This record gives sequence, structure tokens and C-alpha cells, in this order.
Amino acid sequence: MKVLLVNVSPHKQGNTFTALNEIAKQLQLNGVDAEIMWVGTKPVRSCIACNQCRVKGLGRCVFDDDICNLVSEKMASSDAFIIGSPVYYGQPSGAALSLMQRLFYSAGGLFQNKPAASVAVCRRGGASAAFQTMNIAFQMMNMPVVSSQYWNIAYGREAGEAALDVEGMQTMRTLANNMAFLLKKIHADGQPDYPEREKWNPMSFIR
Repeated sequence: MKVLLVNVSPHKQGNTFTALNEIAKQLQLNGVDAEIMWVGTKPVRSCIACNQCRVKGLGRCVFDDDICNLVSEKMASSDAFIIGSPVYYGQPSGAALSLMQRLFYSAGGLFQNKPAASVAVCRRGGASAAFQTMNIAFQMMNMPVVSSQYWNIAYGREAGEAALDVEGMQTMRTLANNMAFLLKKIHADGQPDYPEREKWNPMSFIR
């Protein structure tokens, strides 16, 4: 079993990494493999609603000039997904939102049913709103949202300060323990035991 953790902070080893790394270490103590993938500082495209990923049946975004499709490729061999973002004006980073929207639309089949969690890191305020914003997307993808003892929030300004947030780090370890527990239940028989889904029956409000 493997969990892919995506660090959307522009700082490779800042406080978002500190929180995700605490999760990764605890997952490994539970016998679950963990990989932290850094998005980097290059631009991440927003979805332009061209729909080519679906029209052409690509299973990935038609634009291949940023990190999006690399994340999709790694999800093909991952069993769960965690995304960590700094908080900007009470919201996740623009890169986090753009990445999640394109991933789930172009390669949603790689994410369906797999447990997920988000982590928000901030200096002072806005983390709960950013945390909730990221979780909304998981609920549209049939992804079980893994909880902890508190919202998955860590506090810190200077690089590494989040490690001093004792409760925040404990929250990350509890999240990892809960994620490992759920994954072991899902994979108890060797193969993932996911529920059967009804065929999607969409309906627009304007006809």
C-alpha cells in the first residue's frame, strides 16, 4: 500500500513539507509506503474546460507542460492521496486548486474510491476555510475523507516552525494512523474492496 502526498507549497522544505513529512514518517511506521511529491515553483495551468481529455479518452490532461500528468501517473500506483497547501487569503494556493480540478476531471478514475485528506498550513488564520475548500473536491470523487483528532492544520511562519506546533504534529500523526487503518481494512483480502456504484444520473437545473 502506498500514499501519495503532494506538497503544493512553493517552498520545497517549508512548513507544508514539515506537516506532510510527519504524516509520511508515521505512515511508514504503520507499514504503509509514502512518497512526498513537490509541485515546485513553475506555473500550474488552470482548467480551460476544453474537454479534450474526455473527448479523446486520454485519461490525463491534454496539456502536458506542467506537473499535472506526472501526479496522475503516480496515482496509478498509489492507494491514497493527501494534498498539503499553504493558506493564502483564507484559501488554498491557486496551484492547489488548479491542480486538483484538472486531476479529478482528466484522470478521475485514478482517484475514485481511494482515501484522501488535505492539510492546511498557515501563519495565523484562514486554515479551516482552506481545509474545507480542499475537502469539497474529495466528496465529489467518492473518496473517503480520512479524519484526525482535529482539523488537519499546522501553524508556522519561518521554514520548519510548524515542527514546534506540538498539537499540529500530533494531528498529522493521528491522520496517518487513521489512514493506515482504513487502507488495511480496504486491502484486507489483498485486492481493494470498493463498493459498487450506480451509473451516474446527472441533471441540470436549467433545461
